[in-house]
Amino acid sequence: MSSRLVQIGDSSRRSFLRSCAGCAAWLAGGCAGPAAAAAASLLPTEKARVRLVLVHPDPKIEGWPYQGYDYEGRKKMILGRLERGCPDVELLPVSMTWVEEAEKLLAADEGKGIDGYAVYILGIPSNASRTIAMSGKPTILIDDLYGGTGAFLGHYPAARKAGKPVAGVSSSRIEDVCEAINTFSVIRKLKASKILVVTPRDMQKNIDAIRANLGPEIVNIPADELNAAWKAADRKSAEQQAEAWMRRADRVVEPKPAEIRNSAAMYLGMASLLDRHRAQAIAVDCLELFYKHKMFAYPCLGFFQLNNDGLVGACEADLTSASTMLLLRYLTGRASFISDPVLDTAKNQIIYAHCVAPSKVYGPEGPECAYEIRDHSEDRKGAAIRSLLPLHETLSTLEFVSYAKTVVFHLSRSVDNLEEDRACRTKLVAEAKDARRLMEGWDFGWHRVTVYGDWKTQIANTAALLGWKFVEEG
Repeated sequence: MSSRLVQIGDSSRRSFLRSCAGCAAWLAGGCAGPAAAAAASLLPTEKARVRLVLVHPDPKIEGWPYQGYDYEGRKKMILGRLERGCPDVELLPVSMTWVEEAEKLLAADEGKGIDGYAVYILGIPSNASRTIAMSGKPTILIDDLYGGTGAFLGHYPAARKAGKPVAGVSSSRIEDVCEAINTFSVIRKLKASKILVVTPRDMQKNIDAIRANLGPEIVNIPADELNAAWKAADRKSAEQQAEAWMRRADRVVEPKPAEIRNSAAMYLGMASLLDRHRAQAIAVDCLELFYKHKMFAYPCLGFFQLNNDGLVGACEADLTSASTMLLLRYLTGRASFISDPVLDTAKNQIIYAHCVAPSKVYGPEGPECAYEIRDHSEDRKGAAIRSLLPLHETLSTLEFVSYAKTVVFHLSRSVDNLEEDRACRTKLVAEAKDARRLMEGWDFGWHRVTVYGDWKTQIANTAALLGWKFVEEG
């Protein structure tokens, strides 16, 4: 029996979370689709290689933390905790003090596949950290409080001012250090990833920018290949998937069962393409292809399920959003969703509207929120999703805009699931910090990607290590 956590949404509806315990088999529980089993084999597993530089003076020298300090014991403790907290990172530790040692290390590391540097400043006097921070290599500077502070506060701001790809951690929580170092793993996984895009439009300029500045390979496949995969999908399996969707839905409003089965075949077709190409994400030019009768089932329910499964399905061949969603999958472990945001300055709200959103916003192993199966809003055809998403939670909304090497970001708080017949089916209402300032500063296109939780620090760290600008909207 599923347990339900009730949350009040709009005055006529209630949104809730359903436990997905016991949903391991997609046919039995309906939570996971067949792509969920394949997701683990598709996701990159190669570890990031990070040079851990432990900076401190000879313990005989006077300074912070104090003369005679047990640096060896401290290093052993730190390394053990970092290895436990960074399982997807291969740490390569080395100790040093002065500029000359750092210069030799940087030269020796050339060509060794080092993803970046984590420079842990344990004590002063020392200055090796400045050389690495100013080297142009992706670097995290870490202050071991009451030990390296004098060097950290001198070197970190200077590197940032010089435009170097440097993030900083000055915290008593080792978890914050691990979180920052794990960013190297996110970037490594993204570079090892592949996104399929199905579109007749010329997107080469954006494809090149994403590949060069963010990392994933992007493969443009023809609509005929997608349609062939849809046609080849096993209809019995599609019927079972459609039954699972309908069984778990709060309501099925406009679409007939045959249309939902058609959508299930599209899901199975897309899942087969991801497996064939060993890709982790697919973006389909759904409106262009469907309106021109070059695709015969909307992919909305398929995207819904792929995102629940732990992969990425993105609307409208939006590669900027697809690459952002894939990065968020690696960074947070959670599903995210694209929206066409609507701003209501009268209520200081932003409404994240789209015909696709996941029902498992906390990741494949998390609980499932309620949803309804509707038709696609713009043309009142096909099958789409209205997700009734969790309320009273912090949301991070962003885009990694590759051509501008800029991340735009804002926080908000979910307050309602709006039932409104105009525009897209899912409408998550959120309180904005300042809706008018959001409106006046909106840039880099209409779409944004939303994920549950406050991920500002992690996103800012990622931008810093990529050497990108981080712009907080609103």
